[in-house]
Amino acid sequence: MDVFTTKAGQVRGRRSERDPGIVTVRGLPYAAPPFGADRFRAPRPAQPWDGVRECTAFGPVAPQSAELPGSPAWSPGDEDILTLNIWAPADGPGDLPVLVWIHGGAYVFGSSAQPDFDGTALAARGLVVVTLNHRLGFEGFGHVPADGEGPACPDNRGLLDQIAALEWVRDNISAFGGSPGRVTLAGQSSGATSVACLMAADRARGLFHRAILHSAVNACATVEQAARTTAEVAAAAGVPATRAGLLAASPQTLVSASDQVVERYRQDPGSGQRHYDPAIYGPVADGDLLPCDPLEAWAAGAGAGAEVELLVCHTTEEYWLLDAVGSSAKVTTEQQLRTFAADFGLPSQLVDAYRDRLPDDAPVLDVYLALYGDLLFAEYSSRLAEAHARAGGRTYLARFDRRSGGDGGDGGDGGDGRRVRAWHCADIPFAFGNLHDESLHFLMGGPPGPADHELAHRMTGAWAAFAAHGDPGWAPLDGGGGEGSAVRVWRTSGEEARETDAFREPWDAAGLPLLAP
Repeated sequence: MDVFTTKAGQVRGRRSERDPGIVTVRGLPYAAPPFGADRFRAPRPAQPWDGVRECTAFGPVAPQSAELPGSPAWSPGDEDILTLNIWAPADGPGDLPVLVWIHGGAYVFGSSAQPDFDGTALAARGLVVVTLNHRLGFEGFGHVPADGEGPACPDNRGLLDQIAALEWVRDNISAFGGSPGRVTLAGQSSGATSVACLMAADRARGLFHRAILHSAVNACATVEQAARTTAEVAAAAGVPATRAGLLAASPQTLVSASDQVVERYRQDPGSGQRHYDPAIYGPVADGDLLPCDPLEAWAAGAGAGAEVELLVCHTTEEYWLLDAVGSSAKVTTEQQLRTFAADFGLPSQLVDAYRDRLPDDAPVLDVYLALYGDLLFAEYSSRLAEAHARAGGRTYLARFDRRSGGDGGDGGDGGDGRRVRAWHCADIPFAFGNLHDESLHFLMGGPPGPADHELAHRMTGAWAAFAAHGDPGWAPLDGGGGEGSAVRVWRTSGEEARETDAFREPWDAAGLPLLAP
């Protein structure tokens, strides 16, 4: 019987439908519901229970308006949202490496119940896999002004939830065969930047020992910027931008108000940086939990930094996904491209360098997507890796470049000839070994072929090897500032390429700091 004893009580899981050798435990609370008297506060421990708690279904997702394929939606009134899920070998030897996953979603949507994140394949590789939900949107990252009354409402509540989950892992994971001294913290997109922030946070020091960042996003706000966002959201909600006013607004009201603010930016070409992809929430450099942006913090030696072994990956065509799903502005004329560059302070020579490196017939939209994707994801991720290596950390860098044509092989075009981009999120089903779910085929361009399954086998193997031994299977960066040959390029072509990225050089030549949008 798959019953496990945690510090709060006993839980019962069930065997994985995909692999009966793996036991799954779902919807296990790691902290108390963050509502009522605990709303906008740091997470508190979950209340213990008597008897055996059935943990066979995912817990409720955090307040959000998104409805994702294959995933549950949020229902107003759902409160027990701080839960986690575990996949573990049923007859494992114990003391297994642990991988803790933080989902992406621009800090406003997503959950651990997404089919991308099923941990069965990784657990079959000898890992104990943990995925978790945390507070999103205003509940998790909105700035609540201090008023001198009542308990403090800290910034970065979503990050504090993640720390609480890591503390739960430290205190309980041995019951599931995992080792609290062998924890790898991993995430993608906003989840990757969350991991980077926790590497810079002293409060998270010692809770994890390795980290995996896929497509970290360049976004960290100052307290002043976060306060301006609060004023906009409060106005849209029709409440004062005060602690009392925000507490009076329901979670549903703040989700709706946040969506209104986002849509106003989306519809206003003159609104500057937020017009192009209005992500209004994210980590706040509050000087308490997070001293500054992770790039600066790592360089200054804050938090765990170089003590944590690091694996970084990004895709080669990040932003094409955001265009495909309609979440970003269309930039299709030279004038729009010039305005975009001016809004982000990008010099004309950088734009020209991108145009020169793309095919001669590439439209303006492709220049914009390549440039913006690197600004937000690829260049930021690469700089994080290089900063970690320069600080003396053991650092590995990879790029995901699986697409149709040429090296795509029999899995590269989804079987119907459509062009497949190596875009944002496309790497995650491969790294988790989850190519079977039909809801993920949009990310891959269609059903997978044999070459895709072989690529997934190599990528899950690299994650498992890194989590177990700190070595994914290729040479680390040398810390000298250049990539050299120490970059793994994931493709379906059988042998992984090792090559430099032609789009890194223009950034180096421009000498631009990467400031958060």
